[in-house]
Amino acid sequence: MARKVHVGIEMAMSGDQGVSRKSSSKEKLKKHMNVICEKARRFPNLLWKVGREDPRRVIHAFKVGLSLTLVSLLYLMGPMFKGIGENAIWAVMTVVVVLEFTAGATFCKGLNRGLGTLLAGSLAFLFEYIANESGHIFRAVFIGSAVFLVGAAATYMRFIPYIKKNYDYGVVIFLLTFNLITVSSYRAENVLRIAHDRFYTIAIGCGICLFMSLIIFPNWSGEDLHNSTVAKFEGLAKSIEACVHEYFNDSAEEVKINLMDKPSDDEDPIYKGYKAVLDSKSIDETLALYASWEPRHSRHCYRFPWQQYVKLGAILRQFGYTVVALHGCLLTEIQTPRSVRALFKDPCIRLANEVSKALMELANSIKSRRHCSPEVLSDHLHEALQDLNTAIKSQPRLFLGSNSSQSSNLLALAAAHARQQKEHGVSLSSFKTDTSALLEWKSKRASSERSKEAERKVLRPQLSKIAITGLEFSEALPFAAFASLLVEIVARLDNVIEEVEELGRIACFKEFNPGDDQIIVTCDKTPVDVTQNHLPSHPAD
Repeated sequence: MARKVHVGIEMAMSGDQGVSRKSSSKEKLKKHMNVICEKARRFPNLLWKVGREDPRRVIHAFKVGLSLTLVSLLYLMGPMFKGIGENAIWAVMTVVVVLEFTAGATFCKGLNRGLGTLLAGSLAFLFEYIANESGHIFRAVFIGSAVFLVGAAATYMRFIPYIKKNYDYGVVIFLLTFNLITVSSYRAENVLRIAHDRFYTIAIGCGICLFMSLIIFPNWSGEDLHNSTVAKFEGLAKSIEACVHEYFNDSAEEVKINLMDKPSDDEDPIYKGYKAVLDSKSIDETLALYASWEPRHSRHCYRFPWQQYVKLGAILRQFGYTVVALHGCLLTEIQTPRSVRALFKDPCIRLANEVSKALMELANSIKSRRHCSPEVLSDHLHEALQDLNTAIKSQPRLFLGSNSSQSSNLLALAAAHARQQKEHGVSLSSFKTDTSALLEWKSKRASSERSKEAERKVLRPQLSKIAITGLEFSEALPFAAFASLLVEIVARLDNVIEEVEELGRIACFKEFNPGDDQIIVTCDKTPVDVTQNHLPSHPAD
């Protein structure tokens, strides 16, 4: 009887567990469905956001669709298919791989693909002609040797910096085409026909890509590089001004809490201003490379020195590192009291405003393709620097402490305490016998060695805290760092101005007119992130 009751209880418990598992699985399924529905609901908004950020993306999508439709006519129309046959697929593949967002990128990849195919077909035909003059066995050996030598030589050439930078895609296409034609020639006949058809289909695909990129709403890599440089100047100006205003408007604790509560750095306006500058190295070099391939399309039909934009970007990154350090002063553990910062608020804010004005003037000059104003560094900037220097000199006690003897006494007291702890750990009893004293000494020595690291970890933070709290001018040190970085920004501004003037001289910018300095650049519109317009390449096709 008891056994039946026990079995019944187990069955009831297993039934309850099964019900709980089913309910938990239903809850998980419901949760997953809610997540999927939420993503599906947000997807149209994401599509709209991507097109609204840069309408050229929508135009480029239509251009790719139209190009694929045109090249598909080689398959869909009977007369064209009879003339080209199955090799029409190479034209479709060419459009998919070659057509890029900007004209320079399309021209670079199209020319590389065309030249690679032409050279590979010519070399394969030459080797096939030599191999046909030999016997069947020697022909196989010759083809294998040719594939090995050409493959090794072409791959080694890809390591040459100039070829890697400009013609790497062409070398890959050369290897692919040469191996396809050469190896297939051993079994197939009429290799010249294979090379001829492939070259024509690739030429058709490249022609359609170039037509779409250069004629139908072209996007120029040079213009993207030019506009991104202007946006970097504007972003730095906004970051400096916002950073200084936030440093003086809030208390140290409030500033730290406000910055730490933000879910990501992308929402911080100060971080967003200099982020594009720090991440600009690779995209600047890529845009400059593609811009060098583009034809002269400007009104005056002269080439811009795109590599000079890369040099200017390097100078801006060095300038941006100082802005990053300035932003870091808002998150330091030791903050200057608000009452102390208020003494230097006016000259610092005026200095930041003047630096921002100078950066905006440089952005205006590059955007308008004119030389910058001779008074880009105004007298107000020098006056703000002088006022900051005077304000710091008027408060010597904040930067030169007077109780150095007190701090020295505290440090000496901490050191004596450490020595006392060390001596106490290894002291020996004088009234014990030699054997017992030796055993006790060994045991205490072992225990002291085990606890040595722990004592160091405890004593070092204590010494640091005693030293910091004993220094009278420790509260002014964070502001000293902030002020020195602000002055460093002004010093590095000279290098930026020199590089902009050099760019204007080489690019033949128009001369400055007194009425040009009335132009005001507004930053209400979010700058376009050109890095999102270049899709990843897949050269192996």
